[in-house]
Amino acid sequence: MKLKPFFLLRRSLLLLPFLALALAGCSLFSDNGKKLDVMAPPGPDTRYGSGIVPRLQIGDVVSITFSGIPDPYEAQEKPIKEDGTITLPDVGRVVAAGKTPGELEDAIHDLYVPKVVTHLNVTVKNTSDRVYYVRGEVKAPGRLIYAGPITVSKAITSAGDFTELASRSGVWLTRSNGDRFKLNLNRILDGEDPDPPVYPGDQIQIDKRIF
Repeated sequence: MKLKPFFLLRRSLLLLPFLALALAGCSLFSDNGKKLDVMAPPGPDTRYGSGIVPRLQIGDVVSITFSGIPDPYEAQEKPIKEDGTITLPDVGRVVAAGKTPGELEDAIHDLYVPKVVTHLNVTVKNTSDRVYYVRGEVKAPGRLIYAGPITVSKAITSAGDFTELASRSGVWLTRSNGDRFKLNLNRILDGEDPDPPVYPGDQIQIDKRIF
């Protein structure tokens, strides 16, 4: 029996999504659809209109000094907690993650002036070592010291390796400049896809497997 041309066209259109999925391991795209090179070092951070100043992240340690008042507060050394905040005297929690040190200075200043003091100078410095982050379904998630060149698969191993609930095809690599890639570790470990390098400030997130 001959198939009608309309039926053949309809069947071809239905196969297109599956063809796209089959090719997904060959090319990676950022969240905005722009094709990017996952093997290349990150470019400037443009997420917040800035091209040069790195953003503070969860796990970073910030040093905060206060001046310009007769009895200044003691200097504070604060790690940025998992909720992205630090806690300061008299004002409580302050959102720090995602800000530049200069933006955090402004935010802290505005919380103190004029509610707590009438004048204040605030200086914020990032005192952290060069680090990267592995989160989600690994046995030892958290902040890891960047000691030298390392790939995504080795970074996951350094974080204790996958848990039993991990999705090896649901691994997200977010560069320090905001570029985001979805990786399939099964394909990487089988040698079908390249194993991307990890750079300071990168974040790796492992999704939970869907049963």
